[in-house]
Amino acid sequence: MPLSKVKHARKLNDEELAEAILEAKRKLFDLRMQQATRQLEKPHEFKHTRHWIAQLLTVERERELAAQNNQASKTAPAAETATDTATEEE
Repeated sequence: MPLSKVKHARKLNDEELAEAILEAKRKLFDLRMQQATRQLEKPHEFKHTRHWIAQLLTVERERELAAQNNQASKTAPAAETATDTATEEE
């Protein structure tokens, strides 16, 4: 099975992304339990699951940063205008 692509993670909305992260973490836990009980048949699944979790968390963080930048850009012009008028008065 090939590694998953990040474009699939980017297609998810925020709720689906959060659910996919939880599901992947549960799968990783289950894999660890199978390994501990010596029932694990596909050890490569660790790599695939960790890779998928990393991609999901990366997309989540990108969205957080984009939201912060959008919020900062909305409030920044008002702050710059106040600073510009204060220096003109001096």
